[in-house]
Amino acid sequence: MPTVDDGASHPGPVSTNDPGTPITLPAATSSGPAKVPAGFPHTPQGAMAQLAAIDQTALQSGTLAGAREVIQGWAMPGGPTTSSWSGVQAMAEFFDAAGLSGGGSNQLAIVATPLMGQVKGSVGPDFVVPCIDIEVDVTLQQTSRGAAADCQRMVWNGTRWMVGPGGEPAPVPSVWPDTDTAISVGYRDLRQETTR
Repeated sequence: MPTVDDGASHPGPVSTNDPGTPITLPAATSSGPAKVPAGFPHTPQGAMAQLAAIDQTALQSGTLAGAREVIQGWAMPGGPTTSSWSGVQAMAEFFDAAGLSGGGSNQLAIVATPLMGQVKGSVGPDFVVPCIDIEVDVTLQQTSRGAAADCQRMVWNGTRWMVGPGGEPAPVPSVWPDTDTAISVGYRDLRQETTR
């Protein structure tokens, strides 16, 4: 995947270029471990929707304990752990930069909105590598906005999509959604199915 300037994750001009047909994410039909929305179908879009729900729930927990609970419930054996997962690492870096403990703060609010995505690859129907580009709005005395991106090996375990075993895929660019840069690295807009 192409590399981009670090500044690409900050708000930038909205592109007038067409990113292509939006990816429609199916709606959740249940709640899974750590109260993560679940019940997504056995399709690439289902894998992407599950990853979006995992990332959104972990970020919006606003604590390391919340992020750890999410990955503990959603990683297969041999996959990311409560210490190694990039989501936990990103939360720890944020808390360090904000001068907070891993417990967050009652004055902290995080809103994570998955806005763009792409399928980096797949092997058969049970293994998909979706990538999600997320707008993150953080409020702690004032609101700051930026983008975060995540790609994971999603594996169908027979009943649900889970983060698969092995090392995490190479990081993808965190780019502000709907910019020329986001479109140039292959992201497409996400649309949420309203009901299933």
